[in-house]
Amino acid sequence: MTDREKAFETVGIEPLSGKLTADQIAKVKALGCLKDKRYDNIFNVRVITRNGKITTVQQRAIAEAADRFGTGEVAMTVRLTIEIQGVPYENIPELILFLGEKGLTTGGTGARVRPVTSCKGTTCQFGLIDTYSLSEKIHDLFFVGYHDAVLPHKFKIAVGGCPNNCVKPDLNDIGVVGQRIFTPNRDKCRGCKKCVVELNCPMKAAKLSDGKIGIDPDVCNKCGRCYRKCPFGAFENVEAGYKVYIGGRWGKKMAMGTPLGKIFDSEDKVLAVIEKAICLFRDEGVKGERFADTVERLGFDYVEKKLIGD
Repeated sequence: MTDREKAFETVGIEPLSGKLTADQIAKVKALGCLKDKRYDNIFNVRVITRNGKITTVQQRAIAEAADRFGTGEVAMTVRLTIEIQGVPYENIPELILFLGEKGLTTGGTGARVRPVTSCKGTTCQFGLIDTYSLSEKIHDLFFVGYHDAVLPHKFKIAVGGCPNNCVKPDLNDIGVVGQRIFTPNRDKCRGCKKCVVELNCPMKAAKLSDGKIGIDPDVCNKCGRCYRKCPFGAFENVEAGYKVYIGGRWGKKMAMGTPLGKIFDSEDKVLAVIEKAICLFRDEGVKGERFADTVERLGFDYVEKKLIGD
């Protein structure tokens, strides 16, 4: 048995003998290899990132793999994975094994939890939560941990560091958005004629009333842009929070996610809600429907109770 034949056996697909069959195309798609519509046997191979962030060692490995097994080109997907371009079918097994030796995997297709996307909230000046930490935990627990859980449809998760919503968390099946939770200390407010909090609130939710600062809860989106501005400490008691959206989607049909009716105060509570959502989708979803359809069919109130109840 040649090395190439051994590679095919290890990966679990059949060597090419004539024209590719629909079954062969489906099998490699499950491995993260998407057929290039322009050719009969050329594929773009999707390499998984944990949250869009990879090391320079991994970058070099991907570049080497693209040179050895593809056309020497790579492309970013909209969900922050990397596709090695122009890989002939017969090169797929050796490519997958080569990447595996470098600690990289392919995949990210099918009716499963998809790779998580994350903004740079950990380092961004507007970031309110550690998006890299949370998204890596989501990756390990749900993309990896639930890999064998076949769902009614794909399930996408996004983590955004603040209400700027750069990675569109509210257009994912589950979206997490960083928040700042605070209540002004009116005793420390000096009623400045030019209140820097009021001037810096992008939502115009902060207003002086009766000589004291107040926040309109119906307008405030908890972006945290104002809380460090008061020189007299009227916004000292501030905590990080997590808003969770459910039932978003984009594509041929779109749906805006709906936020759950509470702000969570820890990563662990967010992870528990995500797990409940995945299990509910697995157990009560109908094959072929997106989570947004499941939420609409079952009713938001029912789903919310399942996710945040005991």
